[in-house]
Amino acid sequence: MKALKPVYTAPSEQAAKDRFDEFASAWGGRYPAIIQLWKSSWAEFVPFLEYDVEIRPVICTTNAIESINARYRRAVRARGHFPNEQAALKCLYLVTRSLDPTGAGRARWVIRWKPALSASAITFAGRFERITY
Repeated sequence: MKALKPVYTAPSEQAAKDRFDEFASAWGGRYPAIIQLWKSSWAEFVPFLEYDVEIRPVICTTNAIESINARYRRAVRARGHFPNEQAALKCLYLVTRSLDPTGAGRARWVIRWKPALSASAITFAGRFERITY
């Protein structure tokens, strides 16, 4: 995985191809299936490189998303049913608020995600509503 990092952090498609060729020459003998998988999936990978460097980590970040989804599932499973959609949304809102009840993590969040938010506001102009604190 460490050897693949230069491929998906490359600034352009050509740079990514060059890094992949280096990876293939170093690891192709030991892991030919991985090389073949990357070659066959290259067309699906290329659109990822069109995003700004600041947005790419957001796309790849799944641990935080999976964590909050697990908490949502746990809360919904414990409740069992809801009388209406508004009640379900309120439950999910309360779960979300319980992740950071004092709001102290907001400053860290804004600092960490500010470059991604700015790049998203430019890239997705008209489709992205920027949240200000």
